Amino acid sequence: MGTEEAAATAEARESGIRNKSSSSSQIPVVGVVTEDDEAQGVFKPMDLNRVIRLLEETDKDGLEEKQLKFVKKLVQCFQNGLPLRDLAQIFKILNLCAGKIKNQPRFVESAYDIIKLCGLPFLKKKVSDEITYAEDTANSIALLGDLMKIPSSELRIQICKCIVDFYHAEPPKKHIPGYQQASSSYKIQMAEVGGLAKTMVQSITLLENQLVEKLWVLKVLQHLSTSEVNCTIMMKAQAASRICTHLNDPDPSGQLLFRSSEILWNLLEKSSKEEVIQQLSNLECLLALKEVFTNLFMRGFSHYDRQLRNDILVITTIIAQNPEAPMIECGFTKDLILFATFNEVKSQNLLVKGLKLSNSYEDFELKKLLFNVIVILCKDLPTVQLLIDGKVILALFTYVKKPEKQKIMDWSAAQHEELQLHAIATLSSVAPLLIEEYMSCQGNARVLAFLEWCESEDLFFSHGNSFHGTGGRGNKFAQMRYSLRLLRAMVYLEDETVNTDLCEKGTIQQMIGIFKNIISKPNEKEEAIVLEIQSDILLILSGLCENHIQRKEIFGTEGVDIVLHVMKTDPRKLQSGLGYNVLLFSTLDSIWCCILGCYPSEDYFLEKEGIFLLLDVLALNQKKFCNLILGIMVEFCDNPKTAAHVNAWQGKKDQTAASLLIKLWRKEEKELGVKRDKKGKIIDTKKPLLTSFQEEQKIIPLPANCPSIAVMDVSENIRAKIYAILGKLDFENLPGLSAEDFVTLCIIHRYLDFKIGEIWNEIYEEIKLEKLRPVTTDKKALEAITTASENVGKMVAFLQSEIIESQARQDVQNEQKVYAKIQATHKQRELANKSWENFLARTSNAKTLKKAKRLQEKAIEASRYHKRPQNAVFHQTDIKGLNTTVPTGGVVTVESTPARLVGGPLADTDIALKKLPIRGGALQRVKAVEIVDAPKKSIPT
Repeated sequence: MGTEEAAATAEARESGIRNKSSSSSQIPVVGVVTEDDEAQGVFKPMDLNRVIRLLEETDKDGLEEKQLKFVKKLVQCFQNGLPLRDLAQIFKILNLCAGKIKNQPRFVESAYDIIKLCGLPFLKKKVSDEITYAEDTANSIALLGDLMKIPSSELRIQICKCIVDFYHAEPPKKHIPGYQQASSSYKIQMAEVGGLAKTMVQSITLLENQLVEKLWVLKVLQHLSTSEVNCTIMMKAQAASRICTHLNDPDPSGQLLFRSSEILWNLLEKSSKEEVIQQLSNLECLLALKEVFTNLFMRGFSHYDRQLRNDILVITTIIAQNPEAPMIECGFTKDLILFATFNEVKSQNLLVKGLKLSNSYEDFELKKLLFNVIVILCKDLPTVQLLIDGKVILALFTYVKKPEKQKIMDWSAAQHEELQLHAIATLSSVAPLLIEEYMSCQGNARVLAFLEWCESEDLFFSHGNSFHGTGGRGNKFAQMRYSLRLLRAMVYLEDETVNTDLCEKGTIQQMIGIFKNIISKPNEKEEAIVLEIQSDILLILSGLCENHIQRKEIFGTEGVDIVLHVMKTDPRKLQSGLGYNVLLFSTLDSIWCCILGCYPSEDYFLEKEGIFLLLDVLALNQKKFCNLILGIMVEFCDNPKTAAHVNAWQGKKDQTAASLLIKLWRKEEKELGVKRDKKGKIIDTKKPLLTSFQEEQKIIPLPANCPSIAVMDVSENIRAKIYAILGKLDFENLPGLSAEDFVTLCIIHRYLDFKIGEIWNEIYEEIKLEKLRPVTTDKKALEAITTASENVGKMVAFLQSEIIESQARQDVQNEQKVYAKIQATHKQRELANKSWENFLARTSNAKTLKKAKRLQEKAIEASRYHKRPQNAVFHQTDIKGLNTTVPTGGVVTVESTPARLVGGPLADTDIALKKLPIRGGALQRVKAVEIVDAPKKSIPT
């Protein structure tokens, strides 16, 4: 056997040609390189199967030396890279070497050398090799993780180095003809496919007290966790909890904490966040995080330590979002509250004794992160007592005040402004949980005083940095915005102590004043922020005035004016997306809460045409506003002055309010799927109001205290509100309705009857489903009720048919009138044409003219009255010698007044009056006037 082997090797070296086996299958070979061929970079053939068989042999003298020698030759052969087609056999050789380490320690070096080769590039002879040998490659790389079980520090470190080299690929040292380097990401992809990340995570438990190997494994996991696929595999292998529990292991270099936090970050970002949080939400992990954070907080002074401290706090904040995390049990919550407030509220706790935060960027970020974690922690109600003990409200209120001049501050102006806004935002979440502490700190007075400063003209150069400072550069809008949010949160607790205190401090007047001030100084640049401020003011006023007549009276006409100002907003702005919709909702809410029920305010609202503005918004046909506006209208109709305003309103194309409401009813029924014919008539007289949803839902027997579907329908759509409004306006005297409107009005008029019948039908059906038999009297009563309800439906359907027929007759009559008018117009044109023809005949033919003249004179004579009264004066109306047949006007010959009486056209009026022989009337003063001869005509000077 040895002689044949030596001969084969010698023959290969001489010819340099690959040998072929005598069998049908080709034996995989690798190149053995001589010094001369190494220079040329050419592989020499080597039988890998033979090496495998040799390693599998046992119990032979000198076998170990021979095996080591062949492995050494193998290693020398692959100094420039590993061909993909031989990779499976090479790793099988590696596995065999690893299996011998326990009994033959000398194989550690052989395994080490082969593993070292794995860091070299993988080589492909064909482009398709990467796909062809993908499975073999993935399985081979996965073997590296399994080899971590071998208790050899040197071997484990080399495995980690090899895997890290996957991410830092280098080109081959020498080019090998016929081979190309596999793509740089090929190893990484195969590591993902082979699940290398899982075995590397599991190897952590094998390295409890071996720091160097542990750091190398963490370095590998840090590289692997840059992939989403690997992160998912690591997450399933419980990587988060395994790594987190070892955060406090001794490590003078600090790499363990850095790499562990980086891996945790990647797991949270690139795998299932909820699952990772669940893994970290145990007492052991939180205790480790707490200890790490506390150490870094107290003893970390370098830039690196502060950054790492902040990273740990962010991870903790994410874990705290899980209500099941034992944050309180491990004492972490208490420490975090202490760290958040020790600068503002002095504490004797040893953890913070002598500590002080600088104004460095990292400490500034820490402060904001601590405020943020308080907001997260307060969602867990057991935390409330710790917040009280930590005096969180008092600490946060130290920021709610106007800037003080000539005061040395721990933070820069920009930092202090950002922390101030963050503190107010934090108060909005925390203060509603700690009402007593809020009131004991005079919270309302502090916020109102701060708002007064926000409204003042004091110079303040705000920086407008950060998320909370949006829109606040160069103004105080950001401070006002978050202060109003805080007040809104407190008001909507509906705590009478808080709201009464606010009203006693003049909050209603102050809010109205702020609103007026804002609308007097429009700011288009920050329009969205201004709209939010206005919305919050109206919501605060609504919360304070609701169900309190005295507060509504304080709201008064000034409050009504600001409501009307918003109601007059251009409807086109509602689609701008800036917040006008929210503002309008807030305005409608304030009408409901601040105006309705207070008669002076209602009358003033009506006087200023508020109902017209409500109907204008309703006419926009936006469903989101309809329900609220109709509810307001129902309440307003209790005021006897409202009906006149509603009936007087006119929309586009002279649409009346009644017509608008009926149109909304039809639209609502169409959306609900109520059955109606093309003309709006009732189809099902038994169930005239039934919606498609009610039809789909089967009737189920319910307890007496549970509303049925028919009852719920009343509150779930606007039909009941429209019925109530039209009922208060009087169904019989609604102006501006068409026949279609009257058809629909018949149904609306009987809405209550139909709804009662529908409910009784439900009761009857429930009795049947429960298989109950009512007594004879009850059964007759039920049948009578259902029959009466159906008869009402038939009556309404008959009335609708009459209206439709009447309208059809009216349409026919109107059509006939139009045709008659057209016919008369045509006849008039014919007469005009005939008259024109006669006129032309008279002007062109003398005989015709004379004949027409005679006929005219005869007609005139026949029309005269022949019996003249006595003393009547006859005036000749004919003009003698006129040769025309065109009718002439009435001609009367009137003799002129003698000039001697008037003294000529230019005579003096007074003198002429004196000479007039008139008796009686206004001129009796000149009764005795002597008539003289007529004066000569002369022009007076």
